[in-house]
Amino acid sequence: MDFLPVCKDDMIKRGWNELDFVLVTGDAYIDHPSFGAAIISRLLESHGFKIGIIPQPDWKNKDSFNVFGKPRLSFLVTGGNIDSMVNHYSVAKKRRQKDIYSPAGVMGLRPDRATIVYCQKIRELYKNVPIMIGGLEASLRRLSHYDYWDNSVRRSILLDSQADILMYGMGEHQIIELAESLDSGIPINEITYVRGTVYKTKNLENIYDEFIMLPDYKLSKSDKKIYAKSFLIQYENTDAITSKILVEPYENTFVVQNIPSLPLSTAEFDNSYSLGYMRNYHPMYNEKGGVPAIEEVKFSIISNRGCFGNCNFCALAFHQGRIVQARSHQSILNEANKIIWEPDFKGYIHDVGGPTANFRGPACDKQMVKGACKERQCLFPSACKNLKIDHKDYTSLLKKIREIPTVKKVFVRSGIRYDYLIYDKDEEFFYELCKHHISGQLKVAPEHISPKVLEKMGKPGKDIYERFVKKYYDINKKIGKEQYLVPYLMSSHPGSDLNAAIELAEYLRDLGYMPEQVQDFYPTPGTLSTCMYHTEIDPRTMKNVYVPKTPHEKAMQRALIQYKLPRNYELVFEALKKAGRDDLIGFEKHCLIRPRKSEKFYSKSDNTQTVNKTAKKKKTIRNIHTKLKK
Repeated sequence: MDFLPVCKDDMIKRGWNELDFVLVTGDAYIDHPSFGAAIISRLLESHGFKIGIIPQPDWKNKDSFNVFGKPRLSFLVTGGNIDSMVNHYSVAKKRRQKDIYSPAGVMGLRPDRATIVYCQKIRELYKNVPIMIGGLEASLRRLSHYDYWDNSVRRSILLDSQADILMYGMGEHQIIELAESLDSGIPINEITYVRGTVYKTKNLENIYDEFIMLPDYKLSKSDKKIYAKSFLIQYENTDAITSKILVEPYENTFVVQNIPSLPLSTAEFDNSYSLGYMRNYHPMYNEKGGVPAIEEVKFSIISNRGCFGNCNFCALAFHQGRIVQARSHQSILNEANKIIWEPDFKGYIHDVGGPTANFRGPACDKQMVKGACKERQCLFPSACKNLKIDHKDYTSLLKKIREIPTVKKVFVRSGIRYDYLIYDKDEEFFYELCKHHISGQLKVAPEHISPKVLEKMGKPGKDIYERFVKKYYDINKKIGKEQYLVPYLMSSHPGSDLNAAIELAEYLRDLGYMPEQVQDFYPTPGTLSTCMYHTEIDPRTMKNVYVPKTPHEKAMQRALIQYKLPRNYELVFEALKKAGRDDLIGFEKHCLIRPRKSEKFYSKSDNTQTVNKTAKKKKTIRNIHTKLKK
């Protein structure tokens, strides 16, 4: 077992004269199943194909794409495990200082819009070699999409990259069917039948089934209402069972999205994670200090995919779908038994989970036959009556891993869906979680408490969160542990105005809690919330939505959540004044901040309220005295 070739010498050592596929990736080469490029390359290898990796090529030098020469079948291109624009820029559009997917965390080893740039460079070298793109960057940009960094609607990445085929979703089914089709001699432009792929065509004669015609790209770009309607159609056609083929017209061509690939069976999922991974970064990075991204996953285990939680600001439904797939216990235990032999393993499994750790199967029995519902969500605004709420399988799995010799602790860090957990009448998992799988604190994501914001987020009401909080502390008290909750909160989400932000600040005041970190809403492709951000319309109702967009207002909303920090004083003061909430500026317990030293202790409005309260109190006392005399 060894790393796949990264240069011609590696190829020659294997006795290969040419490669079937060359995979170009924006990440450093880490041969671990937490990385999509590793899964796809090892899967191709397991089917007998010869593949080499070009990690983070110098996009300014065409020769860096010519390491292996021309592949027999195709180039494969991915921007990496994360969208290159998100990787490079914060929500404030400021350049990040570190790239954990690069050696030593060095920033700048991949270009902006990596998938597009890599494909264009390959096309300059090889005019007629097929290029297939995939990964998160391609998947979420498969049709017209709002781009936060350009602040405009961009066309399908398939067109901008000059690639031939785009694979969306997780890719295992698609890559093997595409590879076998190419290997059998079928030209790339005739492979129009593979599920989970997008292709371009001059005519619609080759579409094999009923399809939905989306609005013309130019109309979607120029008219926000049309864009909202187009996006909703895309959003409602992400399910492998209910979806239709989508066709988007452009000036001289059509972009066709085939229906999604079917979810992996348990056996297929197990197979993907049983391949010959080296489970580390390539040794060529040793002298540079390694690749930081491995630290997050080296001692963690992915147990599931997909998410029926379906938060509106999350792209998981668009990328992985809402039908949860899970690996078998044996497959996960096999991986755990590999981890314990790592030289630097200290006895701690850092995580056993996925998009949502406590989901281990489809939301209901109907999903596998009729697909995920288009007209409602499984957990919002409350749990669907058909939802299967059961943690027995996950509880059993965690117990088995804990019993492996040399394993001291198994943590659950990838996220618990607390609303799903609180609906479970069987409390065994809740107790097990608190006893064995938390390192002093549990991170959960209520995100907000304002009803109008939660509705736009697709998150449950604060009453559900408060039920969970009470139960969590009750259980910890019973088992004699002092453990805490760390709530993740989001500012400036569509629907959140200053009053909603102040409502959240008051809630935190009453809790006596100030979060150390706050996430500003980040509009990324593929989410319902991003559509709301761009259009200021809820595409489900076509009604207007308030969206905080100016950097200054967003800064005020963020500051309100951390109102105690001295650096936020001026922003909080301005926000309270602007919202007419002078009552929260003062020395009373309910106040968020004190007045400025240059100002009186209270404003005119506060003084009027105080006078009125005093007069009312005196009147009440007079009335009591009058009654006593009588």
